[in-house]
Amino acid sequence: MERSIERPLKISVIIPSWGDAENLRARLPALREVHEVIVVEASPEAEVPQGENVTALLCVRPSRGKQMNEGAAVATGDVLAFLHADTEIEPPHLEAVARALTDSPHAIGGAFYRQFDERHPRLRWLESVARFLTRNGGTLFGDQTVFVRREVFDQLGGFAEIPLMEDVEFSRRLRARGPVAVLDPPIRTSPRHHLENGAWRTTIRNGLFLLLFKLGVSAETLHSIYYRRSSRSWQPDQRRRSPRFRSEIGEL
Repeated sequence: MERSIERPLKISVIIPSWGDAENLRARLPALREVHEVIVVEASPEAEVPQGENVTALLCVRPSRGKQMNEGAAVATGDVLAFLHADTEIEPPHLEAVARALTDSPHAIGGAFYRQFDERHPRLRWLESVARFLTRNGGTLFGDQTVFVRREVFDQLGGFAEIPLMEDVEFSRRLRARGPVAVLDPPIRTSPRHHLENGAWRTTIRNGLFLLLFKLGVSAETLHSIYYRRSSRSWQPDQRRRSPRFRSEIGEL
């Protein structure tokens, strides 16, 4: 994994989306200087904001694992960073990724500490607990913007294309593969589910689902319970792309 210091690392930011045009419009300006941004949209009717370094793909099966794999398949960067559309990212975060992987050539990837974008007292203890767990070998969750060296991602076979827990499953394999870096400044993400459903209730529910998954309950079963509906829609579909989603699209 040694690489020449003469050429900076190229970072490809991959964003799975399901009708997230408003969030995407907020995210893309901060990504103008990144090597490339790949938005993988799962809704054929959705608008994808434009950007000079943005490529948009259409993936008709709305599975984050599937969408992120589709984006990774066309990415050309040395490092793949997987960003949720409702998670804020700024140039210092991307600089921190490049610096961490350049300064520590044996680090294979990592994620950021997480901070909610609303400074609510009920959420601060969650941030502290999550920071402690992440620092001590805990799961790297999707809303922490997981990043990984391209060659390692390929060796791991990408994300499992399951309807839930794809980040948990990938984090387990990533940590088992080699050293990871957990970085500051924290990534700011939406606390919507915690505020709507209650911080304690959401935390307990998420912890229970995580435990069940680690005990062997399938992602399909957990998805069915989580959303109170059938998970049959997660049967494999044929991939379909629209020409307007395939090519680079003009300036913001």
